[in-house]
Order: sequence, then structure tokens, then C-alpha cells
Amino acid sequence: MGAPRTNRILLAIGLDVSLTLFSLWLASQIRLALPLGRELNEPGVELGPLVYALTALIWVVVLAQFNLYSRRRARFREESRALTLAVLTALLILAGALYLSFREVSRLQFIYFGLLNLALLHLAHGMRFARRTQMAGHNRWRVIVAGTGNVGRQLVDQLQDQSMRGMGVDLIGCLAEDNHAQIRARDLPVIGLVDEAVSIVRHERVSEIILALSREAQDQMLALVADLEQLPVQVSLAPDVLDLAWFGTRVEDLNGIPLLRLRESPLNGPARTIKRVMDLTLASIALAASSPALILISLLIKLDSPGPALIRQQRVGENGRLFGMLKFRTMRADAQHNTEHSLPHKRRDDPRVTRLGRFLRRYSLDELPQLINVLKGEMSLVGPRPELPWLVDRYESWQRRRFAVPPGMTGWWQVNGRSDRPMHLHVEDDLYYIRNYSLWLDVLILLKTVPAVLSGRGAF
Repeated sequence: MGAPRTNRILLAIGLDVSLTLFSLWLASQIRLALPLGRELNEPGVELGPLVYALTALIWVVVLAQFNLYSRRRARFREESRALTLAVLTALLILAGALYLSFREVSRLQFIYFGLLNLALLHLAHGMRFARRTQMAGHNRWRVIVAGTGNVGRQLVDQLQDQSMRGMGVDLIGCLAEDNHAQIRARDLPVIGLVDEAVSIVRHERVSEIILALSREAQDQMLALVADLEQLPVQVSLAPDVLDLAWFGTRVEDLNGIPLLRLRESPLNGPARTIKRVMDLTLASIALAASSPALILISLLIKLDSPGPALIRQQRVGENGRLFGMLKFRTMRADAQHNTEHSLPHKRRDDPRVTRLGRFLRRYSLDELPQLINVLKGEMSLVGPRPELPWLVDRYESWQRRRFAVPPGMTGWWQVNGRSDRPMHLHVEDDLYYIRNYSLWLDVLILLKTVPAVLSGRGAF
């Protein structure tokens, strides 16, 4: 990241913090002039520097966590959605902090602050987005891709898409590894060979060259990196090593030795903390609200058929750890122990399912006890479905990447098909969730889960 871009990011952060603190101050003033107002605080209680400092810290951390400074979005609608969710998350954290410290702060003032903050930050980000879009037409980022393999082709597609969406990127073309590769890549915009990279970069005034060479071309890649050192061009690497695009990766420094961490979970740092707080909060509320239903269902299961009301099934969780997943029994007790080695594609006419069990499955009530697994940290509200151990033993290596995050009570696979789509044949849905993880995606899945469960679609 160059100094000009760093300065722009720092300026954007400073402006957002200033607008946030101004919103907090303004909310204190306008509250006294609007209906329902009274004295802002109880006698002796004021919003001092500590509250303002805490607010600034929360907003900087949360807005940065939502990639509002490091990621350029193609549409302002995407920017607005991320900004809104970030502000709501920051407001939730601030509300908890005030509850533990300054309970006397007016609720009405807090609401005014949130509305003002959303409005002012949207105005600032909208102006910033419009200026960035305007400048993109003048300061184009000229890119060359070195490599015509699978990774190179994917990069070409992505860069062409960004160019068409007006993100200020121009794909100049790609470089073939040799003459044979150039012939095979006739459908790509090949402008030369990798060995000609230095002269092409100079002639085309290239801003960035992305190396997407195969593992067999490692010597060629190292020589190219050394040759490009003399030129003012950004050199980036899209490795074709074990298909790293599927893994969460992170570069870490070990006493001066750079390490590329494979199988890194997308839930690192604040992301994991925020997800865990959401799990604990919502699961606690759901468990408390559904406790009468849990007791009633347990009694009905005992009356409907002999056997325990609650069962514990061994499943594979995050990083391959085994845990006992809780469920209400929906099958006859003598058939239940045989289900864990059957094909995980449910049948509508399964004779082992009890009358009550069919109803519980239809509306996913049999999975309510998993709220306890969520509170214990073995599961999350949203994530890949916990898998059966015997089925995991048959996984190919790429399928095991679904264990990079905690399993969930609901997920992308469930809200896009539920039982109509067999779990073992649609691991791609779980991997889609992992690659595209965000707090907003979790919220979206939870919102889609409600109508999916109420409709009983695909569940049996």
C-alpha cells in the first residue's frame, strides 16, 4: 500500500470518526428541542471524554472489520449495506458498554445518535464513492496477467468483469508461458510471452503484473520477479499451490521468516468474537423463549413412542473435532441407532419415522436442542451442517475444507434446498459460505431460515 493511499485511508477514518462524534454531540442538543425531550441526563451524569473516546474506538474497529476502508465495492448499494450493518453492530456494542457503565444515558438520545450517524456516514461515503468513481475514469490501473492456466483464466475473467463494472481497472492482456501455451490460449487476450515481460511492462506502462504461473514454472517465476525489481510496477502472486483459492490463507512473520498459513479460518480476531457474541445472545434468547415448547415436545415424544426424548449423535465439527449433537428423537428407538450409517438423503416415506417425528422434522423442531450445542461453542447458529464421521472418512481432500468454521444449525445449503438436496452431494454450498463469509451473510441466512422453516419446504 503506497503512501498516498494510506493517507486517503487515514483521512477517511478521521472524517468518519469526526462525523460520529459530531452525531453524538448533536443528538444531545436536538433531543432537548424535539418532542418527548427532557433533561438529557440525571443530575451529575454527563457524557464526558471517556464516552466519546470509547465511541471513537468502537467505530474505528467495527468499520475497519467490515472492510469499509480496505475494499473497493463496485456498487454503492453494496457499500451502503456494509456501512449500515457496521453502524448497527457498533451501536449494539456501545449500548452494551453504556449499560455496564453509564446506564443513565437517555434512550431517546441514543436513538437520535444512531439515526444521525447513519445519515452522516452515508452522506460521507456516498460523496467518497462518487469521487472515486469519477477518478477511476482518469487514473486507470493497468494490469497484466502472467500465466494462461486455470488460475490465469480466472484472473482474466475477474479483471474483465471489474473493467466492465467501472472499477478503474484495465486488463492489458496476459502473457503465455511459452509458444505452445500461446497456441493453446487463443481464446485469451495474449499479448506476448513471459520471457518478454520486462519490455512489455515498459512499453504498456503497466501498473501491476499478477503472476499466475503453474508450479512447474517456479524457476521461471523467480527469474521474472528478479527482472521486474528494476521497474516501478506492483508485482502480485496468485499461487497455484494446492489450489490456495479454496483455503483461508494468512501471511505471518516468524522472526523475519514469512510464513503462508494454510487452512486459516475466515473467523479470525474480531470476526470470531462478533460471531460468538451473536451466537450467545440469540441462542440464549431462543432457548429461554422456547423452553416451554422443549418441555412439551419431550413429553409428547415419550407419549408417542417408547424411548428417550433426546438423543446425542456424534458429528464432526470445526477442524475435524468430534462432538455430540443433540436432537429430539424422531424415529422409533429400535431404528434410531441404525440411522447414522445410512445414506444421508432423507426419504419422504421413511417407515422408521414416528408420527410426531414427521411433524417435528417438517418444521425443524427436532433441531431445537442444538441451541445447547451453540451455547457450549460446539456449533454456531449459521455454518455448514455437522457431518457424520463415517461419511467424512469418504471425503476427498477438497471437501474437508468445510471444517474451517464451526458447523451451524442453519446454513447456505439449508435455506437453498433443505432435505431436497442431499448433504453429501452439495458440499459446494458449504464452501461457498466459507469463501464468502461475512456477518451480513449470517444475518441474511437467519432471515431466510424463518420462512423456509415455517413453510416446511424440503423438510421431511
